[in-house]
Amino acid sequence: MFVQQISVFLENTKGSLSRITRVLSQNKIDFIALSIADTEHYGILRGIVSDTEKAVSILKEAGYTVKLTDVLAVCVPDEPGGLASVLTLMNAADISIEYLYSFVRSSGSHALVIFRVPDPQRAIQVLEEAGIKLLDQEQVYAL
Repeated sequence: MFVQQISVFLENTKGSLSRITRVLSQNKIDFIALSIADTEHYGILRGIVSDTEKAVSILKEAGYTVKLTDVLAVCVPDEPGGLASVLTLMNAADISIEYLYSFVRSSGSHALVIFRVPDPQRAIQVLEEAGIKLLDQEQVYAL
């Protein structure tokens, strides 16, 4: 039930985001979800892309530092308190959240949220036991 996310370290300089997105687009790789965190000198681009293996290869060839991370794609009720209910469930199970970001490819009754947790197997068990749907890599690609 994991989804592979790429993490790319970027200099926090004008044009760096434009360059990396251009490299990916020239190779027909699309972002499905994207998050960027920055500091004064560097940023971390985290994303789910349409072809993970190809993206990693192309980005490394272009000189980028790329890391693959297993994350969870969780269907969260798209209503007030939906995210709070999932976070409360995970907190009650003593599961920490390292970070999260949301994405939506089509409207519906659920938002899709990417979770990075230290113990993904335990998180999967807790979420599935509570009836919360998780998407796998192929389901995310199909969105």
